[in-house]
Amino acid sequence: MNYSRIDFTRRNVGIDLFRALTMFVMIFVNDFWKIHDVPRWLDHAKRGEDFLGLADVVYPCFLFVLGMSIPFAIERRYSKGHSGEAIIGHILLRSLALLVMGAFITNSEARLSPGVSYRIGVYWILMVTAFILIWNYYPRTGNPNRKRWIPVLNIAGIIILIYLGVTFRNPDGGVFEARWGILGSIGWAYLVCAFVYVFTRDRLKYLVPIWGVFVLICILGTRMNQEWGETAIWSLPRPNFYNDMLGVLNIGNGARNAFTMGGIILSLVSTKYVKVPLRLRAVYVVAAMAVFLLAGTIARQFWILAKIGATPTWLFYVTAISIGTYAILSWLSEKGKAAWFNVIKPAGTATLTCYLVPYVWYGVADITGYVLPDSLTHGLIGIVKCICFALVIIGITWLLGRMNIKLKI
Repeated sequence: MNYSRIDFTRRNVGIDLFRALTMFVMIFVNDFWKIHDVPRWLDHAKRGEDFLGLADVVYPCFLFVLGMSIPFAIERRYSKGHSGEAIIGHILLRSLALLVMGAFITNSEARLSPGVSYRIGVYWILMVTAFILIWNYYPRTGNPNRKRWIPVLNIAGIIILIYLGVTFRNPDGGVFEARWGILGSIGWAYLVCAFVYVFTRDRLKYLVPIWGVFVLICILGTRMNQEWGETAIWSLPRPNFYNDMLGVLNIGNGARNAFTMGGIILSLVSTKYVKVPLRLRAVYVVAAMAVFLLAGTIARQFWILAKIGATPTWLFYVTAISIGTYAILSWLSEKGKAAWFNVIKPAGTATLTCYLVPYVWYGVADITGYVLPDSLTHGLIGIVKCICFALVIIGITWLLGRMNIKLKI
């Protein structure tokens, strides 16, 4: 087998394409709340339903591509002379940023109490403005006056977030809480898996067993189907040390971390053996997908296929889908077909900005009272509308990038 050292200084276009496609689909499915009669195969499965819709695949794919990016991000820092301590500090700050953003977004999902002096649309616009002020990638400049403004903008963003947090009340009168949501859960997965990578680097002999531990946690801690009593294999009386330790790092049943760690492993394997003949790599991809599909089929005898509950069946099937998707996109990149995805490219290079732009859009719609005509919210027309919305959001992201507005944490 032709093994080669990984060149972490070169950008992996396949990962960028995977990230861009995942973000495009995420914006698309997240806009379903404004339309009706969504085809079942596109939507989320209901709680307790043994089913996998397209919307149930997006989040774990994002965790997977997050993991694929970790080796490149960390190794580039090492190559620039950063110390291990500095890299750990960066991981902590990046995780904190994702947790903060996740908390502000998730609290707002319940909307606001009528007693709050501003509308939810104002909250969303101020929230995204604050995120940009704090975490924007400000271009380097030798102008001392411009440099002085950056801390001022950062402080202004922090003040805005403090104001929103203090004045927030949900419809039940509840105050701002530590609720993480999608971005927060991504932050926790990144924190754990990036820490693991710092101490193991690209040594698969350690990474693969650690991935296996997360899978085992998922298998032992997930409630089985009705036929098997709807209880977990290993269910300890609460509170207990084991579950408390998992709770400290928000590991849950291990599925999130298994996806992210799986991404790290695939990233390393696919780049270490990049010089292996294409046909042989295709055989390995098909074999890996077959193994995980078989594992998912076996697991389905004991657990339903469900994102809600993060079952082992869901973990195995989506891992197979992630491997196959990345392999196809990487192959297209090698064949010079990456330009096919230029229209969604900003979603892969300015991902966090792209994720936040819809909140500004929804905020403006709330403030102005604009509601889509009913003719655009049903069936096929509604689906086309959601596709167009995702493309418009990516276009706005591109324009913001041209204006040097791009979040980077």
